[in-house]
Amino acid sequence: MSPQETAPEPAQTPRRSKITPERAQEFYAAVLDMLRESGYEALTMEGVASRTRCGKSTLYRQWGSKPELVVAALHGTRQALLPHIDTGSLAGDLREAARAIGAGSGRDTPLMHALSHAALQSPELLCALREALILPGLATIDDMVRRGAERGEIPADNPAAEFVSAQLLGAMRARPLLEGKYADEAYLTRFVDNAILPSLGLGASSA
Repeated sequence: MSPQETAPEPAQTPRRSKITPERAQEFYAAVLDMLRESGYEALTMEGVASRTRCGKSTLYRQWGSKPELVVAALHGTRQALLPHIDTGSLAGDLREAARAIGAGSGRDTPLMHALSHAALQSPELLCALREALILPGLATIDDMVRRGAERGEIPADNPAAEFVSAQLLGAMRARPLLEGKYADEAYLTRFVDNAILPSLGLGASSA
């Protein structure tokens, strides 16, 4: 090689655009809002770009595809379905849980419905949906039941105990389909008093 000749520079790998955490949260919020409004099938990268006033290419460079963006949005905005609750009694805990779930049902139920079908076709999306919206709530309710058993309020081997979380979260999902209404605080509190507590052997008047 002559002194005048130089080796060609290696091709540079394209870098992802740097997106601040605050800007990413704007994208995530837009994705979840659009899912609630129109469902998964209607969600497009073009629509997210338009709502967030960014170039479509920015979204593709950062997340690659719609499923990847939705998964990132679920993980990036993970919020507890239930706050920390410990009233000192199982009945009190479940009533407070019913109120908290009911208060957020207008936000959480549409999102779960929007993603349910798509999640069954995508293991990654199903995992993100479960981790972000479902498992934390299940764990919190199961912990309430465990504490109630430890206090002696219900037998440790009560056969209904394992179904409490499925009953409460299932009622939140089912009422819109059955009655066309969200499972609000009043509905879920009645459900606890008249369905869950009796199945555990606790009366509706339990403190």
